Amino acid sequence: MFNKSANDDEQKLHAEGNSNEKATITLPAVVQKVIPPVVPSEPEKAQIAVEGADHLYRELRVANSLKKPDGKKAALKPGAEVEVTIEAESEALQPPKG
Repeated sequence: MFNKSANDDEQKLHAEGNSNEKATITLPAVVQKVIPPVVPSEPEKAQIAVEGADHLYRELRVANSLKKPDGKKAALKPGAEVEVTIEAESEALQPPKG
């Protein structure tokens, strides 16, 4: 399903020395499908499979609504390769275990 390994340079884990910086991890992902809304007033959802996540927890469903740099609205399409980034303030971090 994925063309890239979660351990290659697509996965970046770093905590900056400055306490004002955020620690981040970026993982490759693929849009599996676009789900139409059950209620017409709600947005459609994009189901995204995140590489490197546990099998039972790798799918995310988010509103399929993005904004391009020029301010225009956009939506993801099935099969699109995307990146999922998690950011955390230094107060939310602890030393790794093990």
